[in-house]
Amino acid sequence: MSFISVAPKRDFERFVPDLDDAEIRRLSRHCLRYRDADDRAAWFQFGTTFALFLLTAGLLLFGATTGVYVLLALALPAGGLLVRLFGVQHDCGHNSFFTSKRTNRAVGRLLSVLTLTPFGYWSRSHAVHHTTAGDLGRRGIGDVDTLTVDEYDGLSRSAQMRYRIYRHPLLLHVVGPPVYFILLQRSPFGQALPVRDAWRSIMALNLALALLYGSLVLVLGPIAVALAVLPTAFVASWIGGWLFFVQHQFEDTHWEESTEWSQQRAALSGSSYYVMPKLLQWFTGNIGLHHIHHLNPRIPNYRLQACLDAEPALASLSRLTILESLQCVGLALWDPTKRKLVAF
Repeated sequence: MSFISVAPKRDFERFVPDLDDAEIRRLSRHCLRYRDADDRAAWFQFGTTFALFLLTAGLLLFGATTGVYVLLALALPAGGLLVRLFGVQHDCGHNSFFTSKRTNRAVGRLLSVLTLTPFGYWSRSHAVHHTTAGDLGRRGIGDVDTLTVDEYDGLSRSAQMRYRIYRHPLLLHVVGPPVYFILLQRSPFGQALPVRDAWRSIMALNLALALLYGSLVLVLGPIAVALAVLPTAFVASWIGGWLFFVQHQFEDTHWEESTEWSQQRAALSGSSYYVMPKLLQWFTGNIGLHHIHHLNPRIPNYRLQACLDAEPALASLSRLTILESLQCVGLALWDPTKRKLVAF
């Protein structure tokens, strides 16, 4: 099952400079100036994106029910808009999008019906991700399962095969994302957090989904709803799954033992600055500036670019272009000796 080739070797120092503690503190202080929400900017982003999504969703449903199937091509921009709405929900989970916690919760829960992602549970597990990313002693919540070379070598052949299957690009990037977002998030069992922490949030969302999509099925029929909803959900899950992968699973990322782990250093060295064209950056809600987001998750997405523009040093850290990100597909194991992700 040797399906992965080794990614080309790159200049490690160019992508992850050796930051000293003073520089990390300086960059952290810089980011503090951008952490406050701006309700005007927040409502504009939410309102315009929500309206555009409802328009494209309406056209998709119209095309599916009337047989104007050319309109189903709108699933691509609709999926992109859904990713942007997920970015709003994500920021609401950090209580960073609006100034009001109540508004953040209300909008986050509203959007969860479209993103299929339970707001309360996901926000709690994502908060754990922010406090453990890059910590070898606290893996398994809100991240892509990653073994070290020694851990992999110590597994039985069958366990190695299971891990290889899990890390196979077809499963991790094609099959896995829609299965996770559409199906696996419907059950409170088998989640990273205990069932008691997941039950209420997940089951409340399931009820809301049943009411919304059940009503649409009764009015428009199951085939029309499936033709309009599923392609959009697939596109959004593929984009979202890929973004989540490249944000931390790049060659020169950062992992450290718990005794040596620093959240700020892990943020700057273990979270990528995913450089994208402006249109893609708009659809993804600036989440490509992930190193800044991890350094200070209270910065709303609409202020991340300003934070980057005001500090040139941030633009040189953990840069990853789209072409370079394609080389990350085969990376699967953390090599503590080389201090980088390597292929099988």
